[in-house]
Amino acid sequence: MRSNLPRTLILGLTVTTITLALALVVMTIGHSGSGASAAKARRNVLAGSNDKCVVCHRNSTPGIVAQYGQSTMAVANVTCRDCHEVAATYPGAVAHEGTYVLPQPTPATCQRCHAREVAQFYQSRHGLPAYVAYAGTQSLDDKLLAMYAAIPEGGFHPDKMRNALFAKQGEAIARFACQGCHDIGKPAPDGSVGDCTKCHLRHEFSLEQARKPETCNACHIGPDHPQWEIYQESPHGIAYLTGGHTWNWQAEPGTLTTQDFPAPTCATCHMSGFGASGTTHDVGDRLTWYLFAPISERRPAWRDNLVRMQNVCRACHNANFIKEFYEAADAATEQVNAWVRQSNALMAPLQENRLLTPEPFDEPIDFSHFNLWHHWGRTAKFGIWMQGPDYVQWHGAYEVLHSLAELKVMVEEKLEKAGLRLPSSTSGH
Repeated sequence: MRSNLPRTLILGLTVTTITLALALVVMTIGHSGSGASAAKARRNVLAGSNDKCVVCHRNSTPGIVAQYGQSTMAVANVTCRDCHEVAATYPGAVAHEGTYVLPQPTPATCQRCHAREVAQFYQSRHGLPAYVAYAGTQSLDDKLLAMYAAIPEGGFHPDKMRNALFAKQGEAIARFACQGCHDIGKPAPDGSVGDCTKCHLRHEFSLEQARKPETCNACHIGPDHPQWEIYQESPHGIAYLTGGHTWNWQAEPGTLTTQDFPAPTCATCHMSGFGASGTTHDVGDRLTWYLFAPISERRPAWRDNLVRMQNVCRACHNANFIKEFYEAADAATEQVNAWVRQSNALMAPLQENRLLTPEPFDEPIDFSHFNLWHHWGRTAKFGIWMQGPDYVQWHGAYEVLHSLAELKVMVEEKLEKAGLRLPSSTSGH
């Protein structure tokens, strides 16, 4: 009689293999539930709602209703009226279906539930300083001027040429350019400042979306502040791009650990409660330098800021690594400062002898001098601190040196036409 042992063994192995495969599938589904698929699986709590706003907008703007129905705010029974409905006399109120609404709620609205976050935002570079950087202070009333003067981040005024460039381009362009980012700090008619929805996109107000670096890349991108590009080539960015889909994007704020985020995103370093540092909406709260400035200076509370940032670093790095990194990055920042000072020294004879026109950005030398610090100098400094070698070198230091060489020739040509020579103190640059 023929033995059934081989057949039994094969059958047993097959069953075992199928069981293991099913277990892996279940584990994968369960693990990915903390990421993107969890958002897809969330229930729309407004699906059966008879609320008048929901019923009407389900027809007129169904996408908005679907987004809001899946939000944590909707789950918490925050209604459309809670954010949009205002008194008839409220600044910016618009008549709508027998009541009055704000088409876009302001930080004054958000403040009712998120008082600490709004207060921190008001002290940040994303507040009034962002708006003033392109629009100036002329439109601010006394109350807003006082608020601006009280912001440590606002105490440093960057080069005014950015205001001049905004004016030169005009409103038609600025509407789609400067304003698209810098209006994050624009005053609202009700006297509050800023636009929370620049980072927390309506109407889902997703925690995952606000934490992902792609959100920051809406503004922090391009030749003058390429943080998004730098992040992608950094070790932190590589970890995110290759493994971020497995991270716990829905983790409760203030509780984040390396188990949730094995490497940092923009929010982890600058805003999230992580390690021994608490959550903040002041994006400069952990920074030691004004890297965006032509010549970078230390921030007013840079020592305290350093402690808060290094608290985050220590979750992954040892004290020696952090100390050595900061010392080297400080020295590199000072080197870029020295190059920008050289460019200013080159321009000084032209300014002293009135060989430049009073109108900004009306001749090539204006753009060359501006690009040297605003594009290449800033890029080098951001690359240094965010660990993006290509942006420190070829998009930064190399371009600064290139621009210095070009600037020297342009200055010498202007001085020669005026019968003057470049002072010996700058001739070696």
